[in-house]
Amino acid sequence: MSGDKSAKEKSITQGYTELYRLEQNGDYDRALKIANKILHASPNEATAFHCKVVCLIQSSKFDEAINCMKKHPNLSENLQFEKAYCLYRSNKCTEALKVIEEVEEVDFCLSELRAQIYYRIEMFDNAVAEYENIIKSTDDDYVNERETNMNAALAYMGGNFNTSDTSVEETYELCYNKACRLLQQGYYLEAEKKLKHCEKLCREALEEDGATEDEIQIELAHVKIQLAFVYQKVGRIKEAQGLYVHSLKLKLEDPALAAVACNNAVVINRDQNVFDSKKKMKVATNDQLVFKLLSSQRKNIAFNNALLLYYTNQLDQCRKACENIEATWPELKVKTAIIKTIIAVKNNQLEKAMAILEKCQTTNDDDALFLALCRAQLWLMEGNRQKACEIFLKDIGTNRYKPGVVGALITLYLAEGKEEVAQNIYKDTVEWYKMNKKQESDLTNLWRQAAEFHIRNGQAAVAAGSLEELLRSNPNDKKTIAQLVIAYGEFDPLKAIKLGSKLYKLEEIVEGLDTDSVESSAWLSTKKSAVSKSGENSPGSTPSTPLLDSQNGVSKKKRKSHKKKGKLPKNYDPKVPPNPERWLPKYERTGYRKKRDRRVKDVIKGSQGTASGQAELFDFSSKSAGDVEVDTSSSVEPSPATRNQPKKNQQKKKNRRR
Repeated sequence: MSGDKSAKEKSITQGYTELYRLEQNGDYDRALKIANKILHASPNEATAFHCKVVCLIQSSKFDEAINCMKKHPNLSENLQFEKAYCLYRSNKCTEALKVIEEVEEVDFCLSELRAQIYYRIEMFDNAVAEYENIIKSTDDDYVNERETNMNAALAYMGGNFNTSDTSVEETYELCYNKACRLLQQGYYLEAEKKLKHCEKLCREALEEDGATEDEIQIELAHVKIQLAFVYQKVGRIKEAQGLYVHSLKLKLEDPALAAVACNNAVVINRDQNVFDSKKKMKVATNDQLVFKLLSSQRKNIAFNNALLLYYTNQLDQCRKACENIEATWPELKVKTAIIKTIIAVKNNQLEKAMAILEKCQTTNDDDALFLALCRAQLWLMEGNRQKACEIFLKDIGTNRYKPGVVGALITLYLAEGKEEVAQNIYKDTVEWYKMNKKQESDLTNLWRQAAEFHIRNGQAAVAAGSLEELLRSNPNDKKTIAQLVIAYGEFDPLKAIKLGSKLYKLEEIVEGLDTDSVESSAWLSTKKSAVSKSGENSPGSTPSTPLLDSQNGVSKKKRKSHKKKGKLPKNYDPKVPPNPERWLPKYERTGYRKKRDRRVKDVIKGSQGTASGQAELFDFSSKSAGDVEVDTSSSVEPSPATRNQPKKNQQKKKNRRR
């Protein structure tokens, strides 16, 4: 018995020695076999069981590790970290969090795992607080990694970021997450600079490690895609599209990154290149990305997929996609209701579209206003302006006083010919803003149009109230002061006189004015009277006064303009009457002969091809010279240089005969 026991202990000792060696070499498959041998020899060996669980984790067999710990609860009492980590990697974050909460004393390893779980379940506030505590209480070589993760949580948390932060980033991952924080806050130019610096750091680090250019490009894809998003937000669409296309051509190892790039490229395409968008959307809507993307990313991708289905006229699938979105993300029910309304309108089902909008209820004021505007648009499509106006006046509450809504109401009532109602709407709007003292971004256009509308309709007092509000925003506006003086003049002349003193004075207008130039320009612009050629008045006409020079007072004679004689053509003979057909084109004149087409064969070839009745027509021997009419008016006299010149063919024949 003692020999068997010593042999057993010796085999266990050799097994642990082999485990240590294999762990140093990273051969976890063989290490798992050795651990199983040790457990077979001694089932209660806690250390061997721990080694087995670690080997399963290193081989990414998380479910098998969990089952193994469930079968041997007595051996896994002190393996809370391993159990929580396996649950976390199996996407069972809530169960992993419960395991950590049951531990009485949480060390920094469990605390760091808990922070990562908070980030995965999108509890970013807790993740940031956890990382801050870890960074304060630890001092090791993993400070940069913890700061990187904390900045990633801050980016989604939406916390304020100090744009004047000049700290040097030691790793490009930390620089990348800081750029994401800037992007989340809307600092696009600063984010672009930070991303370009991150690209430089990444390339330098990978070149030092001896990475190839392809490996560097794949690693830089994160930065390039985020930079493309920055360009997309600032309107540099072509540059963004180029970066997306370049990144998607690479063999990206991260499917979540490819999904984000495909979704953003589909947004750029909109209703163009729908076939390319369908291919990209298949990549973005892969079922394996459920645990890779955040809920906000999956929500945006699902909504963009519904829009793409509408653009490709897949209306039934689009409707089903909207229903799935409403079930998963109820906060998008307003947007999906709008899509379903558009589908109903496209199918000429206006009543169904109206029912969809009326059924959709929301507590958000902006969404409620949007739904009301859509309903009003449907009534206008049916030609019912009165119903649209009732929606503006009753269903949107205080939003009816927004400048855009007021302008729409005025336009509709004027189209109906109800000017009195339009006046009352302007009047109520002005009084409401005075009572509530609401400060909109820019009410200048509203006040000015209200004042002009009331002045045209004879309500000077109401117009004065609008002009007073307009003058408060810009006290030195001369145009507003002039309009207010006109309005005061209708019902309060004293105010008009007092306010009129603020306008330009006569001395200010005349100051710096050259009176001589004004007088000379006035004389030049006057119409001068006609003078006879001889300088005397013609008999029977009214005597005219001579023109005087504006400077010397000396009379001046008006010069008579002589018309220039037109140019006559060369070889013009006044004795020969002109050709009456000279204005017609040559092919319309009577003496014009068309050039014979050599490709057309002659129909008449001698006496055999002519009829007996046409012989006299083509026989000119019996006719005298006087019987033939010749149009001499259209003939042209040849020039002396070409009259006696022989033809080229005749000259060649003469040369040959010689």
